[in-house]
Amino acid sequence: MTITNSKWFALTILMAAPLLSVLDVFIINVAIPSIKRGIHAKDGEVQLVIALYLLGYASFQITSGRAGDYLGRKRVFIAGMFLFTFFSCLCGFSHTPVELIIFRFFQGVSAAIMTPQTIAMMQLIFPGPKERTKAVGFYGMVMGLATIMGQFLGGFLSDNHFSIPGWRLIFFVNLPVGIIAIVAAAIFLKETTKNKNDQPDYYGAGILTACLFSLIIPLIIGREQGWPLWSFGLLAFSLLSFCYFIKDQQDKLTTGLAPLVNMSLFKIKDFNRGIITVVFYFTMHTSYLLMISIYLQNGLQINAYQNGLFFVVFGLSASVSSFLSIRAVSVYGKKVLQAGAVMMLVSFFLQSVYLNKQSSYLNIFFQMGFYGFGGGIVLPSLLNMALRSVPLKFAGAASGIYATVQQASSALGISIIGGIFYHILGNAGGKSANYNSAFHYGLAAEIGCILVVSFLLYKLPQNEKSAVTDATKSGQKITALNH
Repeated sequence: MTITNSKWFALTILMAAPLLSVLDVFIINVAIPSIKRGIHAKDGEVQLVIALYLLGYASFQITSGRAGDYLGRKRVFIAGMFLFTFFSCLCGFSHTPVELIIFRFFQGVSAAIMTPQTIAMMQLIFPGPKERTKAVGFYGMVMGLATIMGQFLGGFLSDNHFSIPGWRLIFFVNLPVGIIAIVAAAIFLKETTKNKNDQPDYYGAGILTACLFSLIIPLIIGREQGWPLWSFGLLAFSLLSFCYFIKDQQDKLTTGLAPLVNMSLFKIKDFNRGIITVVFYFTMHTSYLLMISIYLQNGLQINAYQNGLFFVVFGLSASVSSFLSIRAVSVYGKKVLQAGAVMMLVSFFLQSVYLNKQSSYLNIFFQMGFYGFGGGIVLPSLLNMALRSVPLKFAGAASGIYATVQQASSALGISIIGGIFYHILGNAGGKSANYNSAFHYGLAAEIGCILVVSFLLYKLPQNEKSAVTDATKSGQKITALNH
């Protein structure tokens, strides 16, 4: 059996990467209170468990995509899957917060190594537009399924007693899937042609990682320790390293080398607007998922399993609205996206008033479902919004930037809005009754983010004709800059 005569079987093997990488984003949220108790972690350490996975994921996405071209995508896919499975098991064996934080970072790096190979190999396996559309739809379904499975398993495993603590099992569930995927890929996948002219920018990836580390660590640990002098030093270093990163990338572009990030893309107005929207959306969304999980379990005293069911309703609602929004946006344009943002805004206001200890389970199901439905309308169109004016030949580079910004913004949301939540909670003594106050302050920050998203959606052009024209002009501009 070869990749040529078994396209859909090959695709099934490749789907293990998005399945596990997305699963491990969402499975953690519901299990955080159990993990905190299990390894006696502080609030800041719990934030780092989530944030550093996202940071590792963000830092190496583009580099790993290039590495697949340079070394062969099958080889890099198998290496990434092996490392992801290995570090997942190390996470499960962790006995201290520091161990778990370190292993989670490398788990995120491993996810960044394997996931881009799936997307790239899909393009090669399905060269025809009709089959490729079906494959992309299958990819989206797997990601949606991973979201729901992660939230359910996180609650179910955390709330039940096994021979080992349930929170450890959320990492060990990756082991059988990882082994099957590695063996199947080694036997059935065909290696891709190597492009030795497209060497990855490892140096640029290193600078970006140092920059993000220097930003995230003081925002979380520095806040928890009362902002010592070293935290301000790291923040200053983060700013300087980011400026150096921009200069390094621009110099490589000017001298004809392949930079990690094509800085010319930021000359496109719609691309900048789309990227800013992604920053505020994922800063809000990821921090909300952390905050609501902790509030429901510790503030409202709802068990982890029931909490997981609430998140399943959220995931199902988002999946349904995502499917419906694709056709609706093509007919009604940006008004559909604005309606989704308004739904999310209304959901936050409703939660600030009605989500409390007197709330019935039916009320919580409705609140989570309503938020999920609004988010499902907006989220699928964010990528299109960012790429709509980008010329096709630069779409791959732009997609890499989008994925990096998405994960980095998620880590930033955990650090900033999650930090606000924990700061208020810490000042209030962490008592059950004071979770309500911390949740309200966190929701205020979420509302600020969704208002910015709503404004940027409002500034979108109503039709696609202007985007096509802009893409043509942008292509000419970028080509001129690159030469």
